[in-house]
Amino acid sequence: MDDERTDLFPVIDDLWQWLESAQPETAGREGLLLRLLKLSEEVGEVAEAVIGATGQNPRKGVTHTWADVEAELCDVVITALVTLRTLTPEAPEVFGRHLARVAARSRGTR
Repeated sequence: MDDERTDLFPVIDDLWQWLESAQPETAGREGLLLRLLKLSEEVGEVAEAVIGATGQNPRKGVTHTWADVEAELCDVVITALVTLRTLTPEAPEVFGRHLARVAARSRGTR
């Protein structure tokens, strides 16, 4: 499984660069706001996949798998990190500091 792992932030930066070059008309504040909206869209797709995996829509039945839910969760994470990179070029450091604070806080409550 190690061969499927990748160095996260260089890939996030590559995705950010690709989006920046592919969508130059949505630069600046508007681009950031659209990326934030994209995050909401991705979270909605997680909800849709969970509803589909559990068959909670009686009209549609089971339409998704738990692997679909996993993939949608990954899309949320990727989109959030690309959005963070849009906000700051220091995304790896910002994320690392925040993750350390959350981990320390969580460990302190056990």
